[in-house]
Amino acid sequence: MARGEQIYVYREFLNLRGVYEHHGIDCGDGTIIHYSKRTNPPEVQRTSIEFFTQGNSLHLRQYPSSFIADVAIHRAQSRLGERQYNLLFNNCEHFATWCKVGISESQQIREFIPAIHLIKPEDLYEPVRQAIQGTDRDNATRLFNQALADIKIVWDDIQPRYKTATEEANTWQKVAVEALKKNREDLARAALTRKQKYQKEAKSLHKQLQDLSAMTENLLRNRQNI
Repeated sequence: MARGEQIYVYREFLNLRGVYEHHGIDCGDGTIIHYSKRTNPPEVQRTSIEFFTQGNSLHLRQYPSSFIADVAIHRAQSRLGERQYNLLFNNCEHFATWCKVGISESQQIREFIPAIHLIKPEDLYEPVRQAIQGTDRDNATRLFNQALADIKIVWDDIQPRYKTATEEANTWQKVAVEALKKNREDLARAALTRKQKYQKEAKSLHKQLQDLSAMTENLLRNRQNI
């Protein structure tokens, strides 16, 4: 890997290997600046490459255009000690992408991390509040709008899948009824198995949508207090 590059490794997430990317900026001297989760709360730290990889293979995030190495590293160094990690709004990929191209975004969030329902909505507002303390009103408004936009990205991914799963469950229920009318219990059982699969998926997605709604309400309810 090269100095000033945005690199990442695949990490375990909820005991599933290779489903979570952990990002950082390569300083070119055997150290990486990244959001370390070894502290509580997570903190932007400069650690050894061995600490960063934890034995996993390194990968390079490439862009058509980006900051030169010195600028990317300087931007990363400017945030050392920061403790404002948030899975949706300010995760390790947001940080590294901001250092490299100046835009705080996370492709993983855009593609949706399938464990959003495990996050406590009431815990997500505090990092946003801390991030905007001491800032001016215009910047605070920008940060709130960004947080809401990030939630919408995840919502727009989940909502169509919830609708599809619900429709599929209803369709397979109808198939089961028709099969029973024709005395085809074997087909009815198969249809009901499919129905249960989609019902389970719809239930999980519905819970995720509820959590996203709670996050949004929490942001809007507390905005006037910042």
